Amino acid sequence: MKTPLTKLEKYFVIDKLIIHSLDLCLYQASVIIDGEEHFVCYDDGNFLRTHSLIEIQKCCKNLKAKETVLRQESAYDEMVGAPAKGETNALEVPLKDCGLY
Repeated sequence: MKTPLTKLEKYFVIDKLIIHSLDLCLYQASVIIDGEEHFVCYDDGNFLRTHSLIEIQKCCKNLKAKETVLRQESAYDEMVGAPAKGETNALEVPLKDCGLY
């Protein structure tokens, strides 16, 4: 589900802000609200994506999240023809507000 950033800024409690590291310099954000994941988008419906971690943190600075993490999932754990794995290989690293913005 996609939810606009302006609408998310009105929520009082966001359980978790997840910044996804998609590629070498590509980041996307999602939030967990009441156990449900929502991808952050602009008002026009396009996903919120940036080319730097600091830039996406600046975009999300008005979100009131209890927890912020950087999530990295590796594609190197997959093999053609191998059985599907039941668990994820996602790595989540807690992020703190550094006051850089």
